[in-house]
Amino acid sequence: MKELEKLRKILSKQLPDTKVTTLLTIDSMLGQNSFDQAKLFKESTDVTGIVLTKMDGTGKGGIVFSITEQLKIPIAYISFGEKVDQLALFDREAYLKELLGK
Repeated sequence: MKELEKLRKILSKQLPDTKVTTLLTIDSMLGQNSFDQAKLFKESTDVTGIVLTKMDGTGKGGIVFSITEQLKIPIAYISFGEKVDQLALFDREAYLKELLGK
């Protein structure tokens, strides 16, 4: 996290007008550990979004509700596998339907 913070400072000096996006990747099966990681990253750098992975397994990624509500970090992408073409922009409605089994 210290290296990420250092990198962000260098980028802001070298490219002051450039918007930097910092995405935190969270495994949908980790639960509370994911919240703790997100909190630590949020404290050390400006996390602008979450990539929620492994939604093709048994994990449902319910921890993202706590992360988005308490830490105010939006979900940017969601992954249903390990390949690039299985990564998609997050669709809240589709996610909720899948989560609730509707």
